[in-house]
Amino acid sequence: MIVFIKNIFIILFSLSIMSCSTQRKENFKAKEIYKSETLIITQISENSYIHTSFKQTNDFGNVPCNGLIVKNNHETIVFDTPTNNQSSEELIHWITENLHSKINAVIPTHFHDDSLGGLQVFHNKKIPSYAYSETISLAKENNFVVPENSFNDSIVLKVGNEKIIARFFGEGHTKDNSIGYFPSENILFGGCLLKELEATKGYLGDANVSAWSTTVEKIRKEYPHVEIVVPGHGEYGNKGLLDYTIELFKTQ
Repeated sequence: MIVFIKNIFIILFSLSIMSCSTQRKENFKAKEIYKSETLIITQISENSYIHTSFKQTNDFGNVPCNGLIVKNNHETIVFDTPTNNQSSEELIHWITENLHSKINAVIPTHFHDDSLGGLQVFHNKKIPSYAYSETISLAKENNFVVPENSFNDSIVLKVGNEKIIARFFGEGHTKDNSIGYFPSENILFGGCLLKELEATKGYLGDANVSAWSTTVEKIRKEYPHVEIVVPGHGEYGNKGLLDYTIELFKTQ
């Protein structure tokens, strides 16, 4: 009888903890916590932040470009640099002074400058960079700043007591576009491979349009429990961004 009561207590306690955790997620309200002319930082969960910088283009005007910061125990990892060195300096300063955190790594998810345009500043500050091997090849071909460390299919890095995953699933926006995943908060950073709802197809100069939907379908299958999805441009959302991107590029 005592064992039975003890087991009931353990079950109820576990359910209470899970309920509190779920409630915290549901109650979290995203908020803009930093804004200047060149950089915006929006907190989207307890330990994750979107950094948004800007790129002036001929075809699409002044385009906001997203990256992601994830944090645990005074350590962070950054997916995609801001678009230039000035904004990258600003971002690194903000993380150091406001999150009081060390930056363990920066991970550009493809070779365009809205992904690695400010990489040199991270290198200057001895912050290691990691990228898919094809991203490194394309950066070299285009005489861009080259990420220091390569991975072939995927890499797992520690951030505090948690981990992140960077992985290549296939071609789409470019032939090197990888994604980032933060399992502890079920957050997916899709970069320019994923589109915000109602977005157009955007720049296709380096794209493999015929492979795009298939690549995103693989991601959707791999991460069925994803809760927050961050695209390279525009508003973040849920797994509906995966479905929208798949439909947008689906070929007959």
